[in-house]
Amino acid sequence: MAEKLTKRVVDAAEPREQRYTIYDSLISGFGLRVTPSGEKSWIFEYRPGDGGRHQSKKRITIGRIGDFTADQARKAAETYRSQVKLGGDPQGEKASRRKALTFAEVARLFLSDHVDAKRKVSTAAWYRDLFERVVIPKLGSTKAADVTRNDVAKLHLSLKSTSSQANRALAAISSMYSFADRQGLITEEFNPAKRIERYREEGRERYLSSEELARLGSAIRKAETDGLAWDINPNGKTKHVAKKKQTTTIDPFAAAALRLLIFTGARLREILHLKWQHVDFDRGLLMLPDSKTGKKVIVLNAPALAVLASIDRLGGYVIAGASAATEDEKPRADLKRPWEGVRREAGLEDVRIHDLRHNFAAFGAGGGMGLPLIGKLLGHSQPATTARYAHLDADPVRRASDTIASGLALAMGEGAADKLADANIVVLHKKREQ
Repeated sequence: MAEKLTKRVVDAAEPREQRYTIYDSLISGFGLRVTPSGEKSWIFEYRPGDGGRHQSKKRITIGRIGDFTADQARKAAETYRSQVKLGGDPQGEKASRRKALTFAEVARLFLSDHVDAKRKVSTAAWYRDLFERVVIPKLGSTKAADVTRNDVAKLHLSLKSTSSQANRALAAISSMYSFADRQGLITEEFNPAKRIERYREEGRERYLSSEELARLGSAIRKAETDGLAWDINPNGKTKHVAKKKQTTTIDPFAAAALRLLIFTGARLREILHLKWQHVDFDRGLLMLPDSKTGKKVIVLNAPALAVLASIDRLGGYVIAGASAATEDEKPRADLKRPWEGVRREAGLEDVRIHDLRHNFAAFGAGGGMGLPLIGKLLGHSQPATTARYAHLDADPVRRASDTIASGLALAMGEGAADKLADANIVVLHKKREQ
């Protein structure tokens, strides 16, 4: 017989040889299940659909008695009964949710079916690193449909020390959910990365002065000839090396790569992946079949041509790597070690290798060259990208400032015309003054 399930009834229910259920007298289908081991849990049984006898019973477990009181479990059972009356199937929905894809599974589908198929290899590698190293460890085990805006906001906040990476992670997650929406993997238009405020990113600008460039050039020459000093770590695994100051040189290809970066403003991968077949000495051009912005032409100046002419041809790549002239020849991976030594010798520890590209643009802007021309030299696809150097294009601004200030100074009687002339100021005609 059914009876009202209370704490007294729960406590009095003893285990038997067979599992049994005590049903509640208030809500049909709600009951207390007791196993032979003594475990007690709340359940709700129902017939889906129209509820007729031809429908098999289904059972959904609400939870253990330690997690829910009798009243709490009864409220949950009442909610399930209302869903059934409206044609729902609580157990079927629970099973479907159990089978739903996790965030990690959707992320890897996104990487393989979208990023790898539609993005450049380098871009795809960046996406994969971001997801595998940063995003999946935080959200991977959660069902993709259960990730909330709060979950993504917490991830974004945890990366606040690297605001740029935090914003890139947010954009990548948003892109992943747009892909999942198109593929029908989640509820339509569900995207927990939306409406989360991005961090403000301060543009990092580091340009080299003439004196710093002189130190940099000297450091490269020293690195490829006499060698740069380095200290042995007494605690390191260097058994066969004398514990004293040593020197090390950089190979001529690394030195050439650094000079080409300085003289052309090219990106690091554009130089490291450059093949001899892409070098047109007759016209002074690098004909790159692919780059970050697609097919690209780099105009070679005299210093860059001189560097290229001095490089030995050991294989297909201009900057030969360890596998040069082999069947499995690959481009050099990076310039981390030689660049670290050179910038330390030059006292430029805060200068990144990509800053050499910015410095090329800065010299052009400071020399009065127009931004469209600089953008063409750098291979920018959007004028807005070159606009970051607008404040360095000082010549026209300075001329305008001098003209305005000269008129103001004369009107105020500040300084004689002959003194103003020393500052390349044009004196307005006397008639204008009257």
